[in-house]
Amino acid sequence: MDRPNYMTPAGFAALRRDYEALFTTERPQLVETISWAAGNGDRSENGDYIYGRKRLREIDRRLGWLSKRMKAAKVVDPAQQQDRSRVWFGATVTIVDEDDQVRVLTLVGDDEADAGAGRIGWNAPIARALRGAATGDLRRVMLPAGEREYEVTTISYPQA
Repeated sequence: MDRPNYMTPAGFAALRRDYEALFTTERPQLVETISWAAGNGDRSENGDYIYGRKRLREIDRRLGWLSKRMKAAKVVDPAQQQDRSRVWFGATVTIVDEDDQVRVLTLVGDDEADAGAGRIGWNAPIARALRGAATGDLRRVMLPAGEREYEVTTISYPQA
């Protein structure tokens, strides 16, 4: 990874919860089911055994991915941001486009992005364009639908 994996404390906690749930609950139950299914004899036509092994591989792959992402994480608390006059990681920004459509976006880590909820990843094109912007700044963004210009109207951060 050539760039840091910025995350909010809440995003890191969500990854940790996912990891713990898979590792301490789901995986041990699945291993028990596979062990029981293996004891039933012929494994070639044993659905519990075949599905269990497939699901175990998926869980192990997910655990490996979660582990890597947590190790690479750089947890940044947006409430501790010193320069609140500009858009930085964790900022909630209100922007207006050329058609006077208002959008409220929060810049979060790429692993915790949810565009439907207004949380966009730190490395998304619109987030990169907004970095360092102050209230009143105009920023151009190349989106799949074409180039758009946005004006930053408000910037806020969570309270400490």
